[in-house]
Amino acid sequence: MPPAHDRAPHQPSAAAGSPPTEVRRVAVSSYLGNTIEYYDFILYGSAAAVVFGPLFFSNLSPALGTIASFATLATGYIARPLGGLVLGHVGDRVGRKRVLLLTIVMMGLASGLIGLLPTYAQIGAAAPLLLILLRLVQGFAVGGEWGGAALLAAEHAPPARRGLITAIGQAGLPSGGLLSTLALGTVSLLPGDQLMAWGWRVPFLFSFLLLAVGLYMRVRVSESPLFTELDTRLQEKNTPLVDVLRNPGPLLRGIAASLPPTVVSTLFGSFAVSYTVGLGASRSTVLAALSVGWAGAIVMTPIYGLLSDRFGRRPVYVSGALAFAVLAYPLFWAIGSGSTALMYIGFFVVFALVAVCMSAALAALLSEMFSTRMRYTGISAAYQVATIVAGFSPLVAGSLLAAAGGGRNIGWVAGLIVVLSLLAAVAVWFGRESSGSDLRGIATPAERATALGTDGAAQTSAS
Repeated sequence: MPPAHDRAPHQPSAAAGSPPTEVRRVAVSSYLGNTIEYYDFILYGSAAAVVFGPLFFSNLSPALGTIASFATLATGYIARPLGGLVLGHVGDRVGRKRVLLLTIVMMGLASGLIGLLPTYAQIGAAAPLLLILLRLVQGFAVGGEWGGAALLAAEHAPPARRGLITAIGQAGLPSGGLLSTLALGTVSLLPGDQLMAWGWRVPFLFSFLLLAVGLYMRVRVSESPLFTELDTRLQEKNTPLVDVLRNPGPLLRGIAASLPPTVVSTLFGSFAVSYTVGLGASRSTVLAALSVGWAGAIVMTPIYGLLSDRFGRRPVYVSGALAFAVLAYPLFWAIGSGSTALMYIGFFVVFALVAVCMSAALAALLSEMFSTRMRYTGISAAYQVATIVAGFSPLVAGSLLAAAGGGRNIGWVAGLIVVLSLLAAVAVWFGRESSGSDLRGIATPAERATALGTDGAAQTSAS
């Protein structure tokens, strides 16, 4: 019988999926990992808007302190692509599980330590410098987390259920957003002096507990069966980043596909909140509506993942992208209309009905674009490059709104969404339909020969 990696691409092997108990364990671990990572990452953004200015930049005016606080927020987005490239490369060389253990520890410790930081009033300029350093660690960690969690679930899942299994992990993103909103909202009920003295620290210190839970689950999962069946020489000679850049088509399609789902979280989770509050809505009401949208996304993400298994990645994703393009302006109008009911409906439709079509299919879609020996690097690079655009989208949207005269002149901002959504729809539609495909990375002797730099005569067994 030929070695595992010599068999035909669609012949059952480790790529056909791990045992059901292991698949469930990996799905839960992926969900918890994403929940923890995005709880920590989004919590920082909320705290930057509420408390970091007066605590860490008290030497500046309130306005400049807020600007400086948001500047530290941006450093996390700058560090994400670097984390994706570095940790993706390491994950393709030494294994997925080791890197995912590292990312969850880095994120949990960085967030917990933010809760222990002394303020500017206590240690002066060292306080904001330490805050920036820990934010960079957060960004670096989350840069490697998303891709690793997505592909570990994809590589364990049976092909027919890959969309569902990876979507369960993706439900951790809105779960982290909801949890962070509820955590900061709860401590914000404290009297102002208590909130600034100690209350703001509690949600960050909670990260230590989340880290313990997530680490326990992640230690128990096994390494990807597809990675372990790779030829040992391929692992030693692997140059994943070079290989990804040598054939840039999948990377460019992956970046385009990642843009709308990542922009949603920042444009509607940040800009739309400030936009609606600026029109007179109370912050607590807007955050409550946002929480309802996130809660709906948690429920709907696995459902849309299941639909992508049944009907294909392209129909599900493209339906969401086209719906987002058509509804961009009506949704912004509803959110800023002044009607509480329409605002709730707007946030729910954005997060639980439209964007979720794309985000639920995205992990499986990207995993199916790259071979095993470059998959971690490929999907991390595609997703994290898109987050750069997402990180600056609130700034761009604010500038477009100001150029249009402010108020409810949201047309140019909606136009930005239309352009990104149509670009993504075209990129995905003209790619191949990949649902149910075998994820085995290097399936033919010719591919192995190219990777090993041999004439193809040397054959080795799977590790």
